Amino acid sequence: MENLNNTKYFKTTPEPIHSVSNVLEEVYIALKEKGYNPITQIVGYIMSGDPTFITSHNNARSLIMKVERDELVEEVIRYFIVNKGL
Repeated sequence: MENLNNTKYFKTTPEPIHSVSNVLEEVYIALKEKGYNPITQIVGYIMSGDPTFITSHNNARSLIMKVERDELVEEVIRYFIVNKGL
């Protein structure tokens, strides 16, 4: 029988930190691979918050849910402004 009075220690490895840009890229690729229109699916997720807009293929749904939706919008706006040279 195991002694329940002893403290057990567990080592865990931290999850890699993904930038918002990388999350969008990985989700886009996963949606494209599954034959979805990535733009409409990502917009649907951002507007509704419903994670079923995002495929679970390549862990895309879990990945996008780790980022706040307003951060996704900020990244898209930032990318647009920078690439327009504004």
